[in-house]
Amino acid sequence: MVKHIVMWRLKDSAHGNDSVLNARLIKQKLEALAGRIPGLVSIEVGIDFSCTDSSANLVLYSEFVDRQALEGYQRHPEHEAVKPFIGEATSERRLVDYEC
Repeated sequence: MVKHIVMWRLKDSAHGNDSVLNARLIKQKLEALAGRIPGLVSIEVGIDFSCTDSSANLVLYSEFVDRQALEGYQRHPEHEAVKPFIGEATSERRLVDYEC
């Protein structure tokens, strides 16, 4: 099992939206990938409510059957279609991939 965790800080505005709306849209777009990508076991996106200086706005927690499935997800057309929206809205991104 491979876990893929990504945290984003969002720009105050992008796509004509504020960061709160963009967080909701990103959550919706990513969670819509559930059941659509081979090897993706689970996907969950959380929106931060603490709003501290050290907080990220969003976190993605996802599980894959193996490293190959994670690599497939990265190249999958439906995931590729979401990346530009997220990239334009993002000011900072951190990730951790690990096996368990």
